[in-house]
Amino acid sequence: MAKGDNGKKKARIDPTWPRVGEGEHPVSELAADRQGALSPFGDVVFPLESVPYVHPETEINK
Repeated sequence: MAKGDNGKKKARIDPTWPRVGEGEHPVSELAADRQGALSPFGDVVFPLESVPYVHPETEINK
């Protein structure tokens, strides 16, 4: 039968895990009002009236 070694268990604890008070839980995820990835554009309602984008045009040297 293998002997248990309690000293090794201390080494497996993540030192970056947040410490919270007794009875509280650390939050490791974002809370959002919708499923899926959040928009990188913030609170923008699509479709937009106009798009602030100008497509580049290539001029060929002759």
